[in-house]
Amino acid sequence: MTDNELKELVAGLAVSNAELVLMSKETNAKFAETEAQMKRTDATLERMGITLGNHTNNSGSITEEYFYNSLKAKPVLGGVRYDRVDRNIKGIIPKVEDEFDIVMYNGDSIALIECKSKAHETDLRKLIDNKANNFRTLFPDYKDYKIYLGLASFSFYDELKEMAKEKGIAILKNTGDLPEIEADNLQAY
Repeated sequence: MTDNELKELVAGLAVSNAELVLMSKETNAKFAETEAQMKRTDATLERMGITLGNHTNNSGSITEEYFYNSLKAKPVLGGVRYDRVDRNIKGIIPKVEDEFDIVMYNGDSIALIECKSKAHETDLRKLIDNKANNFRTLFPDYKDYKIYLGLASFSFYDELKEMAKEKGIAILKNTGDLPEIEADNLQAY
């Protein structure tokens, strides 16, 4: 290799190296810009999650408040009159923990009302499969009481209403000023 060829090779390598350094700086700047955008997106998503969680909690509270006030004013479910109506009853013992949105009491019956702003089949299943047994376990003073179940919601789909009726679960929905209660097939659990 001649001196001139060597000089051209070194000059070419220097230019390539300078181009690589420039490209590296541009890439680093793009990475920094992307990282800053990702941090802004993360912060926005976190705020949205908090807002959505608050909205969900507020919606649930509104649903519970509506049905609690309605049942407190007229404490009757499926023709059974109740003496007392409570809300947000919590029970905790080893291996069992549960919360009951609305509980209605009289001398021999308990009504457990689960409140959802929009009811789903999973809500009905949890109500049937867990709530009565958990209540008896958590509150043994009521173990011999008849327990009736109800699902209260501002929104039901027809198939869910039919499933609830087949299982003897009361359906509580709002129809204006007072809730409409369908409890023709109510059965004790």
